[in-house]
Amino acid sequence: MTAPTISAPELVERLSDPKTRILDVRTGAEFETAHIPGSYNVPLDTLQEHARELAATDAPVVVVCQSGSRASQACVDLTVAGREDLQILDGGIASWQKVGGDVVRGEQRWGLERQVRLVAGSMVLAGVLSSIAVPKAKWLAGAVGAGLAFSAVSDTCAMGEMLAKLKYNRTEPIDIHRVLEHLRSAA
Repeated sequence: MTAPTISAPELVERLSDPKTRILDVRTGAEFETAHIPGSYNVPLDTLQEHARELAATDAPVVVVCQSGSRASQACVDLTVAGREDLQILDGGIASWQKVGGDVVRGEQRWGLERQVRLVAGSMVLAGVLSSIAVPKAKWLAGAVGAGLAFSAVSDTCAMGEMLAKLKYNRTEPIDIHRVLEHLRSAA
């Protein structure tokens, strides 16, 4: 079961309730680049480790990522852990910015999806160009294409998960206890 979505304009209205909390499940680097004021960064891998604790909070929660895919996965994890009343920001932070929603800006870094496009495209190009000298190198391009097709069908991204672990995409560790304290204080 997928959590219901909330549009960016609806979220603007919803934030008039001081109890509403926003969990941003993007990488720390993406969060630092731009995030909704007052939101809490709990990257998807951290959320998965602390799903039970996060699910046990009572504050109304809207889950945000870049486009909605990671937020959907986070909602699945939280629902399995016992939380049922979650919402996903439809279109993610991108839709928030389109409607002129307030954002806190920091150091500008490439988003994870853009990094995946760069790496996948580079691998395909390398495979095609290498196949001029080594014909079997074309299979690299084929493997990347198959991986991208599987990624689309399964709505997962192994390459994105690997890139998220790079130092470039990491920031200071999340103080999950502080986040939990804020989520509990809202109720």
